[in-house]
Amino acid sequence: MLVDPPEWFRSLVLCEALVQLPFFPVAAVAFLKGGCRWIRTPAVLYSVHAATTLVPVLGHILFHEFPLEAHPAPRTLRERGLLLSVYAPYLLMPLLLLLTMLLSSSYSPACTSGNVSSKSKTN
Repeated sequence: MLVDPPEWFRSLVLCEALVQLPFFPVAAVAFLKGGCRWIRTPAVLYSVHAATTLVPVLGHILFHEFPLEAHPAPRTLRERGLLLSVYAPYLLMPLLLLLTMLLSSSYSPACTSGNVSSKSKTN
């Protein structure tokens, strides 16, 4: 796919460059600093986008009939499985990030209750 990429793959690479790559420095700062609850929404958006873009790639690897004369490509089920194992971390890591952002209390939205004074005023 990298030597002679289909148009849909080129569009995914463009989305990766415009959406996913800008997220990395922002996330690095937020995670290194720690305690940044605002990273939750960008991380959820990134992880869903990254995992979603892997679906057509993995489907292409599994089901596409690659031409025999063209560039090297997976031909057997074993070769396809090996290539899938290379791409698997690119699906698993965004899914782990998504689960962390959705289930961790460290990144849950802060409850904002009004400042209620514990002292009662009596007049």
